[in-house]
Amino acid sequence: MTAKEILDELQPLGRESYKRVMMKNHGVEEPCFGVKISELQKIRKRIGTDYQLALDLYDTGNYDAMYLAGLIADDASMSRADLRRWVEKAYAGSLPGYTVPWVAAGGPHGWEMGLEWIDLDEPRIALAGWSTLSCLALMKPDTELDLKVWRALMRRVKSSIHTAPDLVRYGMNGFIIAAGCGIAALTEEALRTAGEIGPVRADLGNNGCEVPSAPDAIRKVAAKGGIGKKRKTVKC
Repeated sequence: MTAKEILDELQPLGRESYKRVMMKNHGVEEPCFGVKISELQKIRKRIGTDYQLALDLYDTGNYDAMYLAGLIADDASMSRADLRRWVEKAYAGSLPGYTVPWVAAGGPHGWEMGLEWIDLDEPRIALAGWSTLSCLALMKPDTELDLKVWRALMRRVKSSIHTAPDLVRYGMNGFIIAAGCGIAALTEEALRTAGEIGPVRADLGNNGCEVPSAPDAIRKVAAKGGIGKKRKTVKC
């Protein structure tokens, strides 16, 4: 299928009420049809993985198509240039915090891109960086993770989270949660770090989204026996 054919399929699936919510509360801009994720998942199931189609869909600039692109992307085939182009275009909504990090973490350049992005001044790109690292904590075997670097990153979060921009603060808090849940050797340290950080607040817009309590989130996963259990994918 072509990107044009997918757009033609997406348009009648759009819901004006859903579109209004996404544009008013999540910063999504035109072009956007307002297609619910459940509908995008049906298309994802039919298509599977398609590297070129994902690139073409993302390049349309249509929000629904860009989200779908992340779902069908062949993560292993994404180049550094592809990922950098995607993160630059990830302007709002779920794109910088979820779509791009999912794809980056699923490929061979996730660690490199995550570290590169967290050092950039643009908040949405820094958010993508912290979210990419969070995805890696939940996916990569611990034997592939340099725990010294992860501990250094947690110290960095502790020292800078309360002065970081709102989006970055949200991503940093998520990183502590992911490190504590995904890497068993760091759970206690993540809990201690989260306790020292204290409550984290951020203005995430008029959408009801809140910054979760890191200690509570980690302990909830621990109570269910989920600490250290890796995922094959974080896409949803």
